[in-house]
Amino acid sequence: MVNARTYPLWRELAMSEDLPKEALKTVIEALCSPAKCPGGFDSRADQWREEALKAALPALLARTSAKRLRGRLLVHGDEKLLASLAAEGTVTADDVPAILRHRRLWAGLVSGLARHPGQVEAAVALLPRLADHEVERVVRDWDPDQYTRTEGAAPAPPVPQALFDAVLEASLTPLAAYLLHPEPEEGWEAVSAYGKDWSLELGGRSAWAMLARCPERWEELVAHPTLGAAVQHLLLDQAEIQAAEEARTRAAGYLPGDEAPGEDLPAEEPAPALSEDLLRACLPALCLPELADLPNPQVTARRTLHHIARRVETNPRLAYLAAEQLHAAADAAVVRGELLHVTEKQESDYEFDGRVRRLAEDLALLSANPDHLAGACAQLAALDQPAVVSPAPSRTLIRVIPDSRPADHDRPARLLERHSEHRRAAALAVLAANPHTPHAAATDALNALHPAELAWIAEKIEGPAWFLEAAAAVPAPPDEDDGVLRLLSDDDLAQHPDPAAVLQSWLDSPAADEILSRSEIYRAVVKSRHHTLEHLRQLPADEVLARQEPEVALNILLEHCGRSTGRWEALAATMTFEYNDTKVTFGELLDSLDGTPATT
Repeated sequence: MVNARTYPLWRELAMSEDLPKEALKTVIEALCSPAKCPGGFDSRADQWREEALKAALPALLARTSAKRLRGRLLVHGDEKLLASLAAEGTVTADDVPAILRHRRLWAGLVSGLARHPGQVEAAVALLPRLADHEVERVVRDWDPDQYTRTEGAAPAPPVPQALFDAVLEASLTPLAAYLLHPEPEEGWEAVSAYGKDWSLELGGRSAWAMLARCPERWEELVAHPTLGAAVQHLLLDQAEIQAAEEARTRAAGYLPGDEAPGEDLPAEEPAPALSEDLLRACLPALCLPELADLPNPQVTARRTLHHIARRVETNPRLAYLAAEQLHAAADAAVVRGELLHVTEKQESDYEFDGRVRRLAEDLALLSANPDHLAGACAQLAALDQPAVVSPAPSRTLIRVIPDSRPADHDRPARLLERHSEHRRAAALAVLAANPHTPHAAATDALNALHPAELAWIAEKIEGPAWFLEAAAAVPAPPDEDDGVLRLLSDDDLAQHPDPAAVLQSWLDSPAADEILSRSEIYRAVVKSRHHTLEHLRQLPADEVLARQEPEVALNILLEHCGRSTGRWEALAATMTFEYNDTKVTFGELLDSLDGTPATT
């Protein structure tokens, strides 16, 4: 133990070029021994010691060759310092065992070691000890000074080809192994319900990051005997998406690596990332044959169909290069997964409508089977009607609308888009654009649409002509109602002979049962000065008690519970409903208090 005030001196001794070899052991001992005081460990002094040692560590390691002394020094280096020293050559592959006794391996150390030709093989041998998601960082973080290097400083050497190849193979191997044995893990069924496709399983973010760095080798890699399938899947899923992202970035004025950032570039259509020959080479993986026999086909077939559709959307040339293959895959998915089998919507199944719409859109893109396309039309027609609500005028809601259309916000087609409820009509329009869709099936589905959906089709859809004519020919409702529930301000309600009846009509409308619109209706009723206790009794208890200002229920509760201790206690006991529990109405809650003895 040395005096804490002498640590700066020991630091300078360690960094001095005149320090004799015989003094190294003593200096290292002084700087590596924990600081103590008469009362025990001295945390403040030990902090000074650590700072002095960190400053002297590069000089000490450069002059120390004894394994035991180097091991003692290496314990005190952090990951950034050790990686930097490895890049400089001060820390070598021989030091790795001593380092790994006290910490896990990290990508920066492997990159630093591989900077030196004689240690590339040792660095490659360390790759299996890295976590799968860290392997790619060996190349990504190859030049840690890329953005901080001063002008005139020597650039980082290129990544050794042997290291690049090893990292590329290590990054692709997990996906290749999954494709050989795509058996779901325990608990997969619970997670799979949330996935719309196989992006999570086939994502391979690290694998794609490596593959994107060597586009000149794609043609060679798609034919690789063990990694070829993984490469094909990644190219189909990622290549065009990244090319489009880079084109958008370049159009915005800058892309890392551009010679003239900020220079205005002419708008031009980006060239496809995959040549036609390369796209043909990827066709064996197009329809996900490795995942064809997974259990739970009702889920897996739907996900497979949607994943194939996404590939065709990003690679439109596949529609004619592999038309028969796509048609067969769509038919197989529908049959194996019984995707057109009619099922009842469960109350808690909030994804039901989305699954039906996605299936219709996917079949419109991939299928040539008239029966399947007609079945998709029928499924769309069977979905619940949208709730189209025009909100009451608000002093705090600012609408920016074109001068030429002062009532733009109140058009049925515009109101339908408020909660994205135009998606059923959009899916039906996509089906109608498929030349194999029976006209009669699409026309029958049109007859089941909401008037606002028909207005949306007339306003937003450009074709085909027969579809637009059929939509325009759908008879209007007998009462000429456009299907929109328009909420009024209190001033407008005051002009009505019976404002309470208007509020009741809002609560009785189908829109009051829809999750996307009911809270808007409840809020309008509660905030209206024309509401009565009977209106409030019909609302969910949570809406009145927790989602509105306390003054709404204050007087009602004071009058209902009065001076009864039992009723107040019962009120507190009944306020245990969950935030989304709409089964208990405010009226039912009040009635439940009536059976409580009126004790004081």
